[in-house]
Amino acid sequence: MSATKETLPPRLQEIVADFQICRGREKLEYLLEFAEGLPDLPAWLEEEREKMGQVHECMTPVFVIAENGEDEIRFYFDVPPESPTVRGYAEILRQGTAGLSPQEVLAIPDDFYMEMGMQEVLSGQRLNGLGAILRYIKRLAAETEEEKA
Repeated sequence: MSATKETLPPRLQEIVADFQICRGREKLEYLLEFAEGLPDLPAWLEEEREKMGQVHECMTPVFVIAENGEDEIRFYFDVPPESPTVRGYAEILRQGTAGLSPQEVLAIPDDFYMEMGMQEVLSGQRLNGLGAILRYIKRLAAETEEEKA
């Protein structure tokens, strides 16, 4: 068992395993399926979009905000439809972190997406953007933890 599987939340483990089954172009097609699942921002957030932080390290304009619950953190993403691979990755993160505590989000390995084989279908520049999105949501989770302390 890899270190990633030991530390990945169950839903992310499932997603990684599904991507590992895919070959070549199937990986990209599966990622695009996730892109179609990324929900629009809820109405309350549309009105407060300026409060969303931007992932500046990503070439695609990606905006994220965290909503803190009792024991969990929820992320909302705003990614343009013209960037389906980034939308797909955002949806993977949204699904994979649903119901997790900030500590569990912080424990996600920074390069878990490499076990999905993303390097087979995405450029190095795009992979850097994916890593930046994960680091950004981890930063939001860390800020949540600091606020609790």
